[in-house]
Amino acid sequence: MAAYKPIPIDNGLPLLGHSIAMFRDVLGNVQSLERRHGPIWQSRLGSMTMINMLGPDALELVLKNREGNFSSKLGWDFFIGRVFPGAIMAMDGDDHRYQRRIMQVAFRRSALHAYLQQMSPAIDLGINRWVDQTGKPATGNSLLVFPLIKQLTLDLAASVFMGVELGAKAASLNRAFVSTVAASLAYVRVAVPGLKMWRGIQGRKLLVERFRELLPQKRATHTSDFFSEFCHARSEQGEQFTDQEIVDHMIFLMMAAHDTTTSTLTTMMYLLAKHPEWQERLREEARAIDKPFLEYDDLEVVETLNRVMREALRLYPPLSSMPRMCLRDTVFQDYLLPAGTMIGVFPIHVHHMPSLWTDPYRFDPARFGLARQEDKRHSFAWTPFGGGAHMCIGQHFATLQVKAIMHQLLLRYRWTVPDEYVMPYQLVPIAKPRDGLPITLQRIN
Repeated sequence: MAAYKPIPIDNGLPLLGHSIAMFRDVLGNVQSLERRHGPIWQSRLGSMTMINMLGPDALELVLKNREGNFSSKLGWDFFIGRVFPGAIMAMDGDDHRYQRRIMQVAFRRSALHAYLQQMSPAIDLGINRWVDQTGKPATGNSLLVFPLIKQLTLDLAASVFMGVELGAKAASLNRAFVSTVAASLAYVRVAVPGLKMWRGIQGRKLLVERFRELLPQKRATHTSDFFSEFCHARSEQGEQFTDQEIVDHMIFLMMAAHDTTTSTLTTMMYLLAKHPEWQERLREEARAIDKPFLEYDDLEVVETLNRVMREALRLYPPLSSMPRMCLRDTVFQDYLLPAGTMIGVFPIHVHHMPSLWTDPYRFDPARFGLARQEDKRHSFAWTPFGGGAHMCIGQHFATLQVKAIMHQLLLRYRWTVPDEYVMPYQLVPIAKPRDGLPITLQRIN
């Protein structure tokens, strides 16, 4: 029998384990545990035991999953199974391949082109409301940018994904999405009235009702929104979604589309406020295109914007960690990962490794340029969209939306924060500022 290295055990606080420390500062906590135990250790998150693995090789082993040793479904089910059942990222094997084949129809190039055309005037209308006619922010001398971006991306998601305008229903849908996401980290995992899991389940009920009532008209008419595309999508093999599958996919994708994009845009606005020289470089690039709205062929032209976006996603990936369940005994670097054990890997840790990134805490978009290509030092050095078979199916849509919104923001506004300001950040369950990100906004046209 082979001799394996013992995996260190650090269970943290009684009952709570490391759950509070991970919620407050996931990067700082895993770096502290790495200094204490090395790149692999076993710990507890509340009632759950997890083996945590650090480094790009760990990401590659778990996310590529060449031998099928790790289950995404069983990994995510603990966190989102009650509020996002049927989510594409929480599927395995044939079921995942089947669902992804059909869903891919809604993300083909022609569909993305139509989504961009549909979004652009809506972005224009949405960000124009951020200031009044005098050029001052509509909320006073400064504004909280996170809720404004979240409202914008939710409205866009409703338009592009659902093919409807939310109107008076926007606030209730937003609360429902916030509650479902928050439930993923609920300490009490049963639906006790008033607690997070209960609120998340109630939020899901509202979302199910909303999508169910729209289903008949979406089945009856083929329009250019995601909802209609899903209703009429056929794979090359003739496969199609059931009503329940459509509802499950729409709820998850609506959440993912506006929450992760909001996170990325908020991070970019903060970093560009702290580094005005980069903001001006992007503005010059946007002006050089000489178009009020980005067109599909422009998406590859805005190279500097692309590098800034990639750097923002490196520093603040919307998902800082990814869980999997180990299905069978697996050996990794002389450690035995036992079957039936939860595994945690951490893109945010890899994104801050000095062995991969020069001065990793510094905002430096040039690291993604052709001269340096630091993201190429390992195939899993930069993984904000995951990897392997579960690579985010909506990454091209997300990139398109971020670039389209940022292009219009750069042409219309200049924004700043005080020199001494440092954004307090919450990294789980989805990265966002704890204070809403107060900025000073100035209209420039």
